[in-house]
Amino acid sequence: MTRYGFHASHEQIDPRRLLTDVQHAEQAGFQMAMCSDHFSPWSERQGHAGYTWAWLGAALATTDLSFGCVCAPGQRYHPAIVAQKIATLAVMFPGRVWTALGSGEAMNEHITGDRWPPKAVRTERLEECVDVIRRMLAGEEVSHDGLVTVDRARLWDRPEEMPALIGPVVTVESAARVASWADGLITINQPHDTLRRIIDAYRGAGGTGPVVLQVHLSHAATRDEAEALAFDQWRTNVFDTPVAWNTETAETFDAMGAHVTMDSVHQAVRVSESLDQHVQWLGEYADLGFDDIYLHHVGQEQTAYIDAFGESVLPQLAGRKG
Repeated sequence: MTRYGFHASHEQIDPRRLLTDVQHAEQAGFQMAMCSDHFSPWSERQGHAGYTWAWLGAALATTDLSFGCVCAPGQRYHPAIVAQKIATLAVMFPGRVWTALGSGEAMNEHITGDRWPPKAVRTERLEECVDVIRRMLAGEEVSHDGLVTVDRARLWDRPEEMPALIGPVVTVESAARVASWADGLITINQPHDTLRRIIDAYRGAGGTGPVVLQVHLSHAATRDEAEALAFDQWRTNVFDTPVAWNTETAETFDAMGAHVTMDSVHQAVRVSESLDQHVQWLGEYADLGFDDIYLHHVGQEQTAYIDAFGESVLPQLAGRKG
């Protein structure tokens, strides 16, 4: 049975309000939550970027939800520090923490002033980081000299249960590659054929963990309102790779977003005023075989969305036979 979670967007909502939102989401019936880990928003209109790892401690302490976080070790974060962050949360909240480890985006990583490497190098760096993090979580003292350098790093507080390390992907090729190390896979809403091929590539390469989907959606009282909201908040998030990986500032994303049409936004966001339509779309994703689906309403105001989906969408999905 597919589970449905709440996505907490740090790029769009200040951390104090977002904490209230995720508490509200739990009360409304969302079964779990996940969040982004950004130093910068995708647009000045989004306007936020709180520190995810501090927020996670508060969110885990004030709800009973499990939480995932997408994180990019290797440039902004040293892998030993990522291991320490994961371990500390997992000690305090056993069995409730997972982390998706990605190769990163220049918008968050350029702040170090280091050169932004080509994708192939970033992928190799990520795999080195994953190895370091997993070995440290297993209790090893780790030294490593490669694309990252680690000197005798050891975790003094470790969870009894190894937290899941998930592979975030957007392409079929990446799905096959992360199967070698990931405890599961997470991707975003794309055409159904692409999603099928991503799942098949992960499974075909030996991936056995859960497959997870993050769905961007917009709901409002009318179609015009739902479209206006999606266009305002998410038109800078429609760009394919490598543009999304390599663009450095919110100002640049906004400049590119000036040329985006509503048709393009519809390709990235499920937009409808109809709750039944959202139920249908989400059910179709479940039918593809996703174990967990996280719902990201792209508006900055979450209250009406949480209430509406808690009252009408989640119960229909729970009772759906597919």
